[in-house]
Amino acid sequence: MKPWAHLYQYRALLRRLFIAIFIGLAAALAVWGFHSAMLLLEWLLLDHNSGSLVAAAAALPGWRRVLTPAVGGLAAGLLLWLYQRYRHQRPAAPTDYMEAIETGDGRLGISASLVKCLASLLVVSSGSAIGREGAMILLAALVASVFAQRFTHAREWKLWVACGAAAGMASAYHAPLAGSLFIAEILFGTLMLASLGPVVISAVSALLLTNLLNGGQAPLYAVENLPAPWPLQYLLMALLGVVAGIGGPLFLWALAASGRGFRALRLKPPFQLALGGLIVGLLSLVFPQAWGNGYSVVQALLSAPPGALLVSAILLCKLLAVLASSGSGAPGGVFTPTLFVGAALGSVIGQLCAMWPALGATTPLLMALTGMATVLAATTHAPVMAALMVFEMTGEYALLPGFLLSCVIATTVSRGLRQVSVYHNA
Repeated sequence: MKPWAHLYQYRALLRRLFIAIFIGLAAALAVWGFHSAMLLLEWLLLDHNSGSLVAAAAALPGWRRVLTPAVGGLAAGLLLWLYQRYRHQRPAAPTDYMEAIETGDGRLGISASLVKCLASLLVVSSGSAIGREGAMILLAALVASVFAQRFTHAREWKLWVACGAAAGMASAYHAPLAGSLFIAEILFGTLMLASLGPVVISAVSALLLTNLLNGGQAPLYAVENLPAPWPLQYLLMALLGVVAGIGGPLFLWALAASGRGFRALRLKPPFQLALGGLIVGLLSLVFPQAWGNGYSVVQALLSAPPGALLVSAILLCKLLAVLASSGSGAPGGVFTPTLFVGAALGSVIGQLCAMWPALGATTPLLMALTGMATVLAATTHAPVMAALMVFEMTGEYALLPGFLLSCVIATTVSRGLRQVSVYHNA
């Protein structure tokens, strides 16, 4: 190889490295900005600044608890409806970063994506049971897409959008490895493995800046450190993988059925989203935990879980709220709600298993963590990503082998029952 050719390759490598770092930092700022705007809206709308929508709901009188998600859904639906009328029959780039990477050229619709993020901000700040992280990742991918279109060649656009999406996930969930493998597993065949280096660099850069903005490095969930599982506990984790492998497709079927049910009502988007919010508000009269994406409820389950019966009731109520929010078309993701479903399912099974003293007092926490990983694997069909994500979010290194085992089982069972994942749910 001629010296100048080697120098050219080295220069191209350095260029990719610096772009990946820049996109990671920009994505982290986008996620931090969305989170800050959400906290500001919660303070303005709910006069509450703890960051916990469950605590905010518990502090409100009943009528406000019912109406707030409905009003938020109405406002978001009105925004989306007006934008759709404005864009009537005009061609537009996608607002789904998965679509932009898999079937598109890496371009995202700027105005449409911003409107979608703003609508998501309205519903998540007013209590809708939908994930806020979906909008955060979209915003991070949008920043990467805009940068790529202005400063890079078209053949690289997909790579930089993938870097933005991975960085957004790393920043939102404090999970750079899982964010990188999310791209590798979910988009396998679209993004070559050789391109994973810039994706990892972007994800790590995003996490470092996120830690700096948050004032320190800490896992997303504060959890008691558990020892390595016993052989019998490994068996329980594997069996929970089977249960999650059955439950994951059922959850996806329920999401699809809820969407069809809302569309059958033929309501205008503002009224459809308002109806979804109203259902969440009514459910919150029974349990305030119906509000929000489920983060604070998962933290409670991992630190001081209530009894199995109460957890089962909260799971049912929250599940109905998630189905109402998602089915009505509330913009956002179901990633964090899926983690809640897994944690609650695992906690109930773990508490029942702990009635046998030989299994030990840590079994409910072990099973809750395993439930998070396995239900996520069963719905995404990405076992390695799911196992690494729960490990990174909790810091439970000793449980990683068991997570991998149970997630592979959950994915295998789930694929046998339903070929498509949540990202191709209809």
